[in-house]
Amino acid sequence: MLTQNTSGAYLTSNQVLARYSIAPITFYRWQKNPALGFPKPLVINRRKFFKADELAAWERERAKVPA
Repeated sequence: MLTQNTSGAYLTSNQVLARYSIAPITFYRWQKNPALGFPKPLVINRRKFFKADELAAWERERAKVPA
């Protein structure tokens, strides 16, 4: 299955929403804002899949940014 939480695994859009406890509109805005550098999805049949390791790297980068 594509959605395991191991290195090289992918998360669905719904799993990303749950991971960050965000609303779909926030998720949309994150994807559309190039300044955030949110990872680009792999699109298969109009469904989006996000690499778990890219999301983890993005989280680490965001943790470095001063508020």
